[in-house]
Amino acid sequence: SSSTPLTVKQKGTVDYSSTATTFALFFVFFIALSFLIKRSASIANKTLGFGKTKARINSLDDSEVRFEDVAGISEATEEVKEVVDFLTSPERLIKLGAKTPKGILLIGPPGTGKTLLAKAIAGEAGVPFFSISASEFVELFVGVGASRVRDLFKKAKQKSPCIIFIDEIDAVGRQRGAGIGGGNDEREQTLNQLLTEMDGFVDNSGVILLAATNRADVLDSALLRPGRFDRRILIGLPDRKGRAEILSVHARSRPLDESVCLNDWALRTPGFSGADLENLINESAILTARENKLSVTNSEIEKALERITIGLQSSQLQDISKKRLVAYHEIGHALVAMSTPLADKVDKVTILPRSNGIGGFTRFSPNEEVVDSGLASKAYLYTKLVVSLGGRAAEIIVYGNEEVTQGASGDIETVGKIARDMVTTFGFSKLGPQSLDSSNSEIFLGKDFLRQKNEYSEEMTKSIDHEVRKLATSAMSEAIKKLEKNRELMDCMVSELLDKETLNSEDLQAIMENYNK
Repeated sequence: SSSTPLTVKQKGTVDYSSTATTFALFFVFFIALSFLIKRSASIANKTLGFGKTKARINSLDDSEVRFEDVAGISEATEEVKEVVDFLTSPERLIKLGAKTPKGILLIGPPGTGKTLLAKAIAGEAGVPFFSISASEFVELFVGVGASRVRDLFKKAKQKSPCIIFIDEIDAVGRQRGAGIGGGNDEREQTLNQLLTEMDGFVDNSGVILLAATNRADVLDSALLRPGRFDRRILIGLPDRKGRAEILSVHARSRPLDESVCLNDWALRTPGFSGADLENLINESAILTARENKLSVTNSEIEKALERITIGLQSSQLQDISKKRLVAYHEIGHALVAMSTPLADKVDKVTILPRSNGIGGFTRFSPNEEVVDSGLASKAYLYTKLVVSLGGRAAEIIVYGNEEVTQGASGDIETVGKIARDMVTTFGFSKLGPQSLDSSNSEIFLGKDFLRQKNEYSEEMTKSIDHEVRKLATSAMSEAIKKLEKNRELMDCMVSELLDKETLNSEDLQAIMENYNK
């Protein structure tokens, strides 16, 4: 029988394949262990630095904004210049025993220049400038925000004198004890630490806290007291002079045509913030580049203004009956305003539709004195009701009560708001000078949510509704009377508007003068 030969390993020979496999496994294990150790060290470093501040330190080279670049808020600029003077030359104030404010709170609507003013302070002060957003303090884990506040002030004291800027401070500075879930949360602990650092047992002289917010009404009272935020600077919307200054600042880097008068555009943009005006100039420059022009003209600024306030122009209406209805509606607004002494001046009327669903529009130039002073009279507000209902009144006169359209929905909403404010807030009704507005409660505050209740009886509610309806009905009757009295003039204006599709104030005035001859 045949047998299979057996291979016998000789004594003293080496199995190289087994040795190579062992070394390969050891190498892979060593690489994996090194990777784990390196990753663990990285996680440990992140954990150790989790409570460190994320504030950015701005050097003088990083801050290119100066006070001359901040326009339209001269009063606020003068206020903060005192702080810069104290930091740059404190001897004059120290001799008089004056102390620099520990905290300065910039309050104002969005886009009015609060952050821009802070950047100007960073550029002018000549001291270290720490900047951070209040939302960067708050984390998922309790205690991290407080730790970051301590670390921020610790670094600031090491570089004293210096300035700390916290943007949108209402993210951590809201009233304590108002949450539904209790007060022992991360945000309140962060606020408590901030209060202690600003004015506690440990002195922080040489560190000035600068903060900005547009919700000062929700801030904690302990944060607003003297010794913490000693000075509150209100930054409101710019007046006509301020708007002209802001436009001139943003027009420095844009080639404006010689025909452009910034004072005229400042007059036509009441209620615009600094950010709105910057956007207006920027959109004008974009339109100029799109049309391959070398300089920005009034035409581009006009188109940019309409694009911002009303929307893009869409395709024109082809149905002549719809165009005629829109024309009567818009001329109704314009003619009522032109026949009412207290009404705002009509700036432009058009039946060209917009991309946001507007079929046409009548643009007014608001009364500058009323806008700047904020002192609107009862007669002025009632006139706004009459003018707002001019479009619906024209539809009623021409087409009848059964053929009116939903085109006046926005006007009716405006009328309802103004009339209710006249009754409940301003005391312009037979109900007398009493505040009946219950819409001021902040729902996000738990205590207000849980304590909601009627501030007046159901009988008073019915009286309010009656007065509001009375104002709206009276305004509608007056608008109808004015248009019926000038029916032929309204028809002339509508014919001209259908022909040209857009009429400005000069065109409307010329039609009225020719008709009265």
